[in-house]
Amino acid sequence: MACLKLKELESWLQDIDIFEKPKVWLEQYATSPHIGSRMLYTMQSCYGDIAGKLVADLGCGCGVLSAGAAMLDAAQCVGFEIDTDALSIFSQNISELELTNIDVVQCDVTNGLPVCFDKVFDVVVMNPPFGTKRNQGVDVKFLEVAVKLASEAVYSLHKTSTREYILNKASNWNMKAEVLAELRFNLPASYKFHKKSCVDIDVDFIRFSFLS
Repeated sequence: MACLKLKELESWLQDIDIFEKPKVWLEQYATSPHIGSRMLYTMQSCYGDIAGKLVADLGCGCGVLSAGAAMLDAAQCVGFEIDTDALSIFSQNISELELTNIDVVQCDVTNGLPVCFDKVFDVVVMNPPFGTKRNQGVDVKFLEVAVKLASEAVYSLHKTSTREYILNKASNWNMKAEVLAELRFNLPASYKFHKKSCVDIDVDFIRFSFLS
């Protein structure tokens, strides 16, 4: 599947089952096939950062980004996820798609990962929790872990309103950060406290790479 076109990739990702009962404290919002396909296609077509690479997906949820990376011929993709319900859906998705180059690890990314994972992966991709008032700073915690795992690059989504802060963090870590695209992340009404049927959140798709 290394030669998938963008529309083909998006079509495959539309077949992936997502959260049945998303958990508010984990900020569970599935990456849409539209956004996920464009993230992954950009990673491969512009930077060659998927095919033949070891890829990690932090907070992999139901497996949209992991599955897409596998379809674009990652040597291996490993998802990291805390939620057992999400992992059950993840496993079902991978089985139905007959993808063999995917593994998954159940863990709490915010507590960090064992040092045995440091610099094991070529690339990390993620759609981390954006960080609500009750969960503030979780996006940066995910990013800190991603930087430890990756040896080449990290790709991540962050709220546009936090751009200056995120770019400053990257600079402090001696990393180059490029905003590859400004996207609208559509959040459907998933929880009881949601007053609107959906809300558009402005997000940046950022590539972080290591400075020599």
